[in-house]
Amino acid sequence: MNIQKNWLEWLVFAVSLVLVLCTLGYLVYDGATSAKTPANIELELGKQQSQANHFIIPVSVTNSGDTTAETVQIEVTLENSGKEQESAQLEIGFLPRHSKREGWVTFQTDPRTVQETKARVLGFEQS
Repeated sequence: MNIQKNWLEWLVFAVSLVLVLCTLGYLVYDGATSAKTPANIELELGKQQSQANHFIIPVSVTNSGDTTAETVQIEVTLENSGKEQESAQLEIGFLPRHSKREGWVTFQTDPRTVQETKARVLGFEQS
């Protein structure tokens, strides 16, 4: 029993083969040329919003480095005259290279009533 493949089957095979080879080539090229710089985490605070009985501030976390950061711990503080009034923490479990994640921190104090809102990275694991 000799079954011949028609032109559509050959076309699908050829396109699939090209896609697989291109993907493999890109991965090899990226692995060979990547600088492997450590994770470089940048924070940006958004506009605060009030909710039922608390206030939330959006936090954008960007990793511009070439390695993944895990368990990224972030602290946001509300300060008056250089003294911490209230703080909140946010943890991002997985932050791939060249990526951005967003989260929110909550406060009982209205952030509009303080002089300064600060954010900093407490620490992270690199993989």
